[in-house]
Amino acid sequence: MCGFIGCVHEKTQDFRDEQKQQFQNMNNIITHRGPDDDGYYYDEHIQFGFRRLSIIDIECGHQPLTYENERYWIIFNGEVYNYVELREELLKEGLTFATHSDTEVIIALYSHLKEKAVERLRGMFAFVIWDKVEQTLYGARDPFGIKPFFYHENEQRTYFASEKKSILLALEKNELNYDAIQQYLTYQFVPEPDTMTEGIFKLEPGHYFTKKIGEPMKISRYWKAAFHPVNKSEDAFIKEIRDVMFDSVKIHMRSDVPVGSFLSGGIDSSIIASIAKEFHPAIKTFSVGFDHNGFSEIDVAKETAEKLGVENISYIISPEEYMNELPKIMWHTDDPLADPACVPLYFVAREARKHVTVVLSGEGADELFGGYNIYREPQSLEVFNKIPAIGKTLLKGIANIMPEGMKGKSFIERGVTPMEERYIGNAKMFTEEEKRNLLHVYNEQIKYTDVTKPLYEQSKGYDPVDRMQFIDIHTWMRGDILLKADKMTMAHSLELRVPFLDKAVFEVASKIPTSLKTANGTTKYILRKAVEGVVPDHVLNRKKLGFPVPIRHWLKNEMNEWAKRIIHESNTDHLINKAYLLKLLDDHCLDKADNSRKIWTVLMFMVWHDVYVEKKYSFEQEYLKKKVMQ
Repeated sequence: MCGFIGCVHEKTQDFRDEQKQQFQNMNNIITHRGPDDDGYYYDEHIQFGFRRLSIIDIECGHQPLTYENERYWIIFNGEVYNYVELREELLKEGLTFATHSDTEVIIALYSHLKEKAVERLRGMFAFVIWDKVEQTLYGARDPFGIKPFFYHENEQRTYFASEKKSILLALEKNELNYDAIQQYLTYQFVPEPDTMTEGIFKLEPGHYFTKKIGEPMKISRYWKAAFHPVNKSEDAFIKEIRDVMFDSVKIHMRSDVPVGSFLSGGIDSSIIASIAKEFHPAIKTFSVGFDHNGFSEIDVAKETAEKLGVENISYIISPEEYMNELPKIMWHTDDPLADPACVPLYFVAREARKHVTVVLSGEGADELFGGYNIYREPQSLEVFNKIPAIGKTLLKGIANIMPEGMKGKSFIERGVTPMEERYIGNAKMFTEEEKRNLLHVYNEQIKYTDVTKPLYEQSKGYDPVDRMQFIDIHTWMRGDILLKADKMTMAHSLELRVPFLDKAVFEVASKIPTSLKTANGTTKYILRKAVEGVVPDHVLNRKKLGFPVPIRHWLKNEMNEWAKRIIHESNTDHLINKAYLLKLLDDHCLDKADNSRKIWTVLMFMVWHDVYVEKKYSFEQEYLKKKVMQ
């Protein structure tokens, strides 16, 4: 597992010492992604920088890595799990290898298949390959977006990096993307391909790019999620799911360093830990919680670990250290992220890194197998399908005059609203009206549906639940779930692996009909059936909680003064209507409404603004000083 930074120059360069020093600084501020080794490559057009976290000695190797008499050069972040099979195929085709690494397999495959190479890869990855002969740059990101990929293109050069902060170090301007602020307040993350910085973008999952000297970057899609339900018996699905999950966990555990597993009180991490234990009986598991009634799953996790016969290491997070670490966490996320579960993930990764270098986790199970409770909504709203348009109009008028919080109001509003407007992903923070009141820079032309409209177009004809999963895979999963998973683990130089997010697993999951996802009043029905006898019974049908964080209570008590101080001291008066925000906080404290998630969304933007715009902290300098001391 690694991190990289690179630049392609349109004009030939003779790099001076100061240029090389700046480039090394851009690489050094992501030392957390690879503290074990670094490497550089320069030619008249290219700068490549690399950071390495040693996982498998023969697999990762030293980068940048070259191939075919130094014609091709690669920097690669990730793991390719089918590289052994690909290597054997390429050997039969007459290609040669100097190492046994997956990195060399990627570059050899590219020399053989060019742009089509990425379609053959099974794993998590972001990489860039330079062809000196063709003077062409080629890069790609894995199908689900497990590994990050940022880029910035201008007339003189194109930057690409594992983290946005590396590119920011090279740019003369750091301008806010106002459209992104508006979308962030709806989604609690910045939807891809945008970032909060004008001119810096993310290469979207399942895409590759080509960049030839003298020509603009061209981006193409090589993979997309598609659902194709089939009629098959429960037993047949159970066998397929069990077989593919055991295979995926097995290949995700390949490592020369200790491997552990995150373990919450939920079923997803329990599935991964339970299967992993079959291959590694002494695996360590890690959990965190809070000293607040109803907001800790440590007891359930310990019970699971005890029944599995594995060690569980846990940690209780206090509100004080939660608040203290937030600026550093926002520095690591690159863009603001308002998911409160980001913070416990940071702490559990910190604890895990004391014992292991690689950790398994359960991300992706909900999106692939239908695990969110909201996926049961289409079934509960079926009654509205029988009501004619005029009836729905009448009901909408009735709902509008019903007082806020009145029983039935929300149900009617959801029932008379088309899915394309109602469902934009697993979380929806501020409404458009609320954003008008909150934002001084509100733009009427920017709609929250701008993000999801193309996705609804692509999923026409799908079952309603499949459409919801499709939306989440292309928004929530990549923008929130996988972003925090990568950033919070890499903050501690810990490699995260997610066995659910494997192309082979998705191939099975994509065929499951809705009747086997939300059956019997539950979610992930057929996945639960598939792991009966593998996962301890007490977690099989436990209600989904995620990472419960008591911010609703903390904002009234332990965090109240802290929140007010952030609001008053934040230099965002030109952006945010602070009086409106403080009113939300007052109403929350008076129990007039639960505004905790909305308040938190703005607070996290303000903390991010403190870090990246106001520069109240100097985390970059801390990393650069550490590198100099080494």
